Amino acid sequence: MRLHPDGLLYVGDQVSFEVIAAPQISLAGGKARLALASHPDQPLGEADFASYGIGGRTQATLYWVWDTAGLQPGDYDLDFSVLPDGPTWTETVSLLPANQVPPPEPEATWQTAESDCCLVHYITGTDAERDLDTLLTMVDEQAALASQRIGVEIDETLPISFLPRVLGHGGFTAQEISVSYLDRNYAGDGTEIVLHHELIHALDNRRETDFKPSLLVEGLAVYLTGGHFKPEPLMERAAALLPPGPDCPINASTAEQPVCGLGWYLPLTLLVDNFYHSQHEIGYLQAGALVEFMVETWGWEAFDRFYTGIQQPQESTDPALDESLRQDPSRLQSQALEAALGEHFGISLQDLETVFLEVLGQIPLSQADVDDVRLTVMFFDTLRRYQLALDPSAHFLAAWLPDSQQMRQQGIVADYLRHPSSQENIALESLLVQADAALRRADYARAEELLQSVNRTLADVEARQAYLQTLRMFERPYGQ
Repeated sequence: MRLHPDGLLYVGDQVSFEVIAAPQISLAGGKARLALASHPDQPLGEADFASYGIGGRTQATLYWVWDTAGLQPGDYDLDFSVLPDGPTWTETVSLLPANQVPPPEPEATWQTAESDCCLVHYITGTDAERDLDTLLTMVDEQAALASQRIGVEIDETLPISFLPRVLGHGGFTAQEISVSYLDRNYAGDGTEIVLHHELIHALDNRRETDFKPSLLVEGLAVYLTGGHFKPEPLMERAAALLPPGPDCPINASTAEQPVCGLGWYLPLTLLVDNFYHSQHEIGYLQAGALVEFMVETWGWEAFDRFYTGIQQPQESTDPALDESLRQDPSRLQSQALEAALGEHFGISLQDLETVFLEVLGQIPLSQADVDDVRLTVMFFDTLRRYQLALDPSAHFLAAWLPDSQQMRQQGIVADYLRHPSSQENIALESLLVQADAALRRADYARAEELLQSVNRTLADVEARQAYLQTLRMFERPYGQ
């Protein structure tokens, strides 16, 4: 179970709960129920177990069901139950006095500024308010550029929220665009390019299409943005993912050492059906390079007709296949892509990959590209490891991103203002910020040194957490 806002709770908070099912447990049709132990017949709320976030985690999400305004500080017992016949348990939650809420929260409110293209939402007292004029200029410039590149006019204002905490890798697009903006942005100093990437998604979402494979959705955003987290030559960097050549590994006595590929390339037949669960940076780099290759091969207009013309696949008459699709709906993506490639270009997905690999294999490798790709992957793997250990609400597969419009209507700011901020969090986030800066200035030795330091600390944190979890198991009464 996870509570929101993160960290300490105070009188006046509107508290949300995530009741998360273990991966091996099926809770289809079930729901979670919450009540104060002192009033068991007056539930605070119920929620169905359902798929949550990009990763599709099964959980019941109870948004802002416990309004603590008017309560006294102290401990409160909350009764949870999984319906219809699941377990029940009690959690004790502490509320601190309202006058102890840390700044800037007591005076913070949601505010909105309008630019030429967009409605920009921000919270007062944050870095976004301080830099608002710069952000408004950035928003207009990036929106105009994104509109030109994708060929979609901005005929109504786009909503953008600048959030004072890191969530995922710094950007999401659903009904609104959400972008992390703060001085200690441990996801990297790339606000401009993250914003452009999300604007491409927002404009792409406005086009009427039947079906869009995730690989092409993200690949298009990376390609039209000119990189993922920073400007980058996509084909050259994707070539660095190929297996090492025949003269690798290097003989120490060789006078002139060749540049060796990383061997991290992900087969498209696997990547297309498992995109968001594949290694994030590798998948996005390959997707962006693939879109660039297709545009260079067939031209933008032909590619765009193909992309926007992909159809929802028809159900197969093969009963075994239909059952497998019901068990794994993601397989629909490769089927849809295969059909569209045949219709528009007369090729299969395997044909496309064969030619794509041939072209990548002809690109000369540079050691700088290989080092940069390797350490970029290491950086974001380390970032996600940090999030899972010490900032779990930020992890991209299940980031805490409630309805921002509803938050503004209810005046809720704590969900974004509060995040883990112990000395350990601050130290590790600061090291990640330094590692990102070293990587951007191509100081690869320093970047690797900093990332190794963070990973050593995280290994200790994970060992400590495992030990405490073992202790809690032994504290439980026998049979529970």
